[in-house]
Amino acid sequence: MGLKGKLVAQVEISFHGDLYYEIFREKPHHLPSMTSLIHAVDGQWGTQGCTIIFKYTQDGKTEMVEHVMETIDDEKKILKYRAIKGDVLKSYKSFVVICQVDTNDDDNFVTWTMVYEKLKEEIPEPLTYLEYFIKFTKEMDNHHAKPKP
Repeated sequence: MGLKGKLVAQVEISFHGDLYYEIFREKPHHLPSMTSLIHAVDGQWGTQGCTIIFKYTQDGKTEMVEHVMETIDDEKKILKYRAIKGDVLKSYKSFVVICQVDTNDDDNFVTWTMVYEKLKEEIPEPLTYLEYFIKFTKEMDNHHAKPKP
């Protein structure tokens, strides 16, 4: 095992992926009303280079991270965030999160990719963070689910 790593998870969502992408790109401050895991979002959003501060619960603990939005690719529906401050940097020298939304007719998928470098070899892989992204994506999906007639 090395210090650098990459984890990827893909989650199918039932609502249109364009809406999911729009929320993260332009309206992340709405996230606290859609998931119990994100408590507050502050900063600026919607432009490359902006910084966003998330307060969230992960692995039973309240944490904070400040990200710079490095990439906005509207054509491919990719957003890339690099952690510049916060709890995650206590264990990881670098921590990049990439959100990609794929839409094809009725099929909508969100792919979360984490690229990281641990500060020390004995630090575990950030599997709890990957589980966190999966869980809040599912909570957002439940929030947007259409009621059954």
